[in-house]
Amino acid sequence: MRCVFCSFLTSMLALLIMSAQAQQIAPSQPNIQRITKALRPAVRDGSATEVGRLTPDRIINLFVQLEPKPGLPEFVDRVSDPNSPDYQQWITAKQFRDRFGRDDAELAELRAFARRNGLKVTHETSNGLFQVWTGSVANIEKAFGVQMKVYQHPSEARTFYSVDREPLVVVNTPIRHINGFNDFGGRYHPGAHPGPLKVGGPGDGTGSGPSKSWLASDMRSAYNMGSNTGTGQVVGLAEFAGYAANDITKYFTNTGKTNNVPITNVVVDGGSATKWSNSNDEGEVCLDIQQVLGIATGLTKLMVYIGPESFGTGVDGYIFNRMASDNIAKQLSSSWWWDPDDPTTDDPAFQQMAAQGQSMFNISGDLGAYTSSDSSESYPAEDVNVTTVGGTSLTTTGAGGTWKSEVVWNNSGEGSGGGPANDGNTFPIPSWQKPVINSSNGGSTTVRNTPDVALQGDFNNYIVYDNGQTATNWGGTSFATPRWAAYLALVNQQRVANGKSAGLGFLNPTLYSIGQGTNYTEDFHDITSGNNRTNGQSKYYNAVIDYDLTTGWGSMNGLNLMSDLAAK
Repeated sequence: MRCVFCSFLTSMLALLIMSAQAQQIAPSQPNIQRITKALRPAVRDGSATEVGRLTPDRIINLFVQLEPKPGLPEFVDRVSDPNSPDYQQWITAKQFRDRFGRDDAELAELRAFARRNGLKVTHETSNGLFQVWTGSVANIEKAFGVQMKVYQHPSEARTFYSVDREPLVVVNTPIRHINGFNDFGGRYHPGAHPGPLKVGGPGDGTGSGPSKSWLASDMRSAYNMGSNTGTGQVVGLAEFAGYAANDITKYFTNTGKTNNVPITNVVVDGGSATKWSNSNDEGEVCLDIQQVLGIATGLTKLMVYIGPESFGTGVDGYIFNRMASDNIAKQLSSSWWWDPDDPTTDDPAFQQMAAQGQSMFNISGDLGAYTSSDSSESYPAEDVNVTTVGGTSLTTTGAGGTWKSEVVWNNSGEGSGGGPANDGNTFPIPSWQKPVINSSNGGSTTVRNTPDVALQGDFNNYIVYDNGQTATNWGGTSFATPRWAAYLALVNQQRVANGKSAGLGFLNPTLYSIGQGTNYTEDFHDITSGNNRTNGQSKYYNAVIDYDLTTGWGSMNGLNLMSDLAAK
């Protein structure tokens, strides 16, 4: 019997010859591209045992991320650098498409390839960099010269599917990566969850919620955020589960607050705005919404981008490209982590956000210092075009009071994620971070270090979730991250009031410039106590003066930092 791969090569050769004859071009012109990293190491090295084949009629989505045209990283560097003459010279989504997206003819070539191979193009983002192809396993195997098999996961009690070799695709349009050829990485993981109640010590119960738990509104006074409410601004959230709208209503009713901000759900790739299978997943969505609306009470709207509650096979690219293509929310937040095929896959979407003046925040994770056992939690935190947020334990002067002290969040085996990424060190250290790495903070001089900033994240936050359940013991960097996004909406409101355009783009070059400047101790709470050692880790990081790998530059002194950011 002839192998699928041999049949694939024969078919491809015939197609190339026919195409060349029809167009009177050289047969060598079409390009055979190999999709690298679709074959995960566990399959390649044999540690995952084959147990069967995927059924031929199973339908799978492939998420096709295209390579931007040349010059995008350099453009992002210029518009993000406070010392550049192009600083904050944002472009529109249409200008981005014209300048960095693929041409119409290239996109048409991809559609033709999909159609020719029995696949449907079910979505295409307007940035010209992302398509979704849907088809049967049989057609995918034929189109890419692979077999799709089922394997026993080497370290988890589950099976996964994967191609048996790196796929090949015959198109000229440059493809960065195609996700969906395996589901080895598992599901999208929410960062937040319940934990042991804090009893005594730093951060113990000075919130104004039930049992002295923290409310979103407490953050406004604790971090000196002032009177701005985010008027005229939009915040966007990336989510991988639906939620109960009544949980949002009950949160504000129970806390004696009122929400007047409309919520717009943007559902992608078969997701559901109202369904979930895991209470922690729904809790993550609820707390993200509750934190943003409790801080930025005057937003024009909150946009919640919702993908399916499923395995991490590429839906993230769909959501992030949609957020960037919409270009409506200038402050964006994600509180999830996953184990991707290729950590650079989503970077073009983050670069587009930066080019358009959008700011993307992401959790640093809740398992302390990054180690080989939890390296996947470092993604997307490790991406060089997102602002990564760590966690702290906060103490205020009293219920609803002002900031008193803060230490690194480290509680019962969980704490602020941070360090150099330990998943292959994909992202080299960026130029804006190099000057602050030293022997004191112990950071890497070769790869990206996280986090960049921090905010309260200990296990004493109030939440309403899962059809009316209430709890006062939720925590995680998932609380800190949407709070930073909400705060930035207050800053952008002030920028507009100052006669500037809304949007600060990729924040890190500006934040690191402030951190090294004379206003640092006025703009930030420099957190110098604690560490992110959890579960007896041999490698961990201490909080130190100035930048560190537990809380970054620390938490904001709201009005002071707002004044500096609004003046940029």
